[in-house]
Amino acid sequence: MSEETVIPDYLFEVSWEVCNKVGGIYTVISSKASTLLEKLDNNYIFIGPDVYRDGAYNPEFEEDKKLFKLWRDKASDEGLRIKIGHWKIKGNPIAIIVDFTPYINQKDVIFTNFWETFNLDSISGQWDYIEPCLFGYAAGKVIESFTRFNLSIRDKVAANFHEWMTGAGLLYLKQNSPQIATVFTTHATVLGRAIAGNYQPLYSNLENYKPESKAAEFGVVAKHSLEKVSAQISDAFTTVSEITNTECRVFLGKSADVITPNGFDAPIIPDDEHFNNARKKAREKLLKIAEAIYDVKFDDNTFLIATSGRYEFHNKGIDLFIDVLANLNQNEQINKTIIGFILVPAGNYGPRKDLLSKLNGEGTTTLCETCVLTHNLHYPEQDPIIKKIHEKCLKPAEQKNVKIVFVPCYLNGDDKIFNLTYYQLLAGFDLTIFPSYYEPWGYTPQESIAFKVPTITTSLAGFGMWAKDHPANKLKSVVVIERNDYNYNEVAEKIVNSVIEYTKFNEEEIKERKEKAYEIFKSTLWTNFIKNYYSAYNIALAKAIQRTGVIIETEKVETLSTSERLCVSNYPVW
Repeated sequence: MSEETVIPDYLFEVSWEVCNKVGGIYTVISSKASTLLEKLDNNYIFIGPDVYRDGAYNPEFEEDKKLFKLWRDKASDEGLRIKIGHWKIKGNPIAIIVDFTPYINQKDVIFTNFWETFNLDSISGQWDYIEPCLFGYAAGKVIESFTRFNLSIRDKVAANFHEWMTGAGLLYLKQNSPQIATVFTTHATVLGRAIAGNYQPLYSNLENYKPESKAAEFGVVAKHSLEKVSAQISDAFTTVSEITNTECRVFLGKSADVITPNGFDAPIIPDDEHFNNARKKAREKLLKIAEAIYDVKFDDNTFLIATSGRYEFHNKGIDLFIDVLANLNQNEQINKTIIGFILVPAGNYGPRKDLLSKLNGEGTTTLCETCVLTHNLHYPEQDPIIKKIHEKCLKPAEQKNVKIVFVPCYLNGDDKIFNLTYYQLLAGFDLTIFPSYYEPWGYTPQESIAFKVPTITTSLAGFGMWAKDHPANKLKSVVVIERNDYNYNEVAEKIVNSVIEYTKFNEEEIKERKEKAYEIFKSTLWTNFIKNYYSAYNIALAKAIQRTGVIIETEKVETLSTSERLCVSNYPVW
């Protein structure tokens, strides 16, 4: 490992999910924050979109009008509409929230300029492209303004842009502030997600796909173009796993400079003293809800399993999870009741009133075809999960070994049924299953082992491939099933066998696997993975320094050697 490197004096982190909880990138950047704050303190600044305009309350953000007051006034004179304050996560990092709507009327001029300068093809982009592009553009102008007003040419400044949605900011800085080092991180490729989500074979045919033709086929030409240009012109390009790096090489015409796997922050995990109580509380809540739905008393031997994540029915393996439940429902080797929880947010309009009444001891629930739900769906007859449950004969009246509970809402602690967060509930499960087909990294299995819950995932998940050969995984606390384009049924069968095996473990065997799961998790702490990002910053800053010719001093910090940048299987010793 190299000890002498260049690290930023100031680091800007730009994402659509700053102070805006949408998906997995929120977890990446929010959990990483405290580790970088230890090094950079108030010189580490987040930039996110102002999606709570017109005075609406943003629960993630607290404005502080004293911060950078002089620059705030200058930015206002320049036409930048921003709020400066703190992101309400651990460490309370500084965040700048940007209103990008003033640039809507300028979009044609902006996109024409980017076409002429970078050959960015925006012409077919719809609003779901235009809106994030304008945010990225505004974020770039904010970084430029802040740097010119507050910093000197000798300050080492880096800006890390996440996903194609922020790429326009990177392009803006390339044109207007070449002294700022740019890092582009893609967490999934536009084409990879589109091909997989449309049930086309991604992996066996990867090398044969023509990227521009596939982009046109799926109507993502503009998004793909921005992602490709951003990757190619950035000073340092990173992605989260070796699997996705293969996509980048084929689809974007560039391999990552560094693999930056997603770490985790330990303080959200209950300590040993409180962990058993946390598990007991979660398990009691999960059983209570299931009992209210089915009007059945479940004993302490009931086996609780779950899948969760974004509603990508095929990519996340939700379809396969339901097939596994269907097999287990008829399997004669099962000697206990299994409750399968599907924790996937969908279009709901609040909790079931009959379920609320039952939980309050004021009424009863009536079993029906959609009564696996905790919350009401707007169009249950069109919902892929409900349709699959019916197709596999898993309606309540047809359930034998298995009961299903579909929770179509965000578990934020205020859903009116559980009133516990996802993390608070996670500790109550015996096993989780994430049979992903397209999963560049995969936080969900990583989160499970953080709470000492053994998990099953696949070889098509970046985390699965990382954990597969971990020294602490000899007991298979993380079961990694080999998956490809064509072995769906084989994967389902192997998962069924793994679940059956887990249901038969005694208390000592269960305890041992839980402890090994947690041991694997400790290797994924940001304190171990942050060196990958430092390596990316080092590469980017070296290029920026070469452009400007400014002589600066290096600082000792742990980064990756050249040979390690594309390998994420360097496990720390515990």
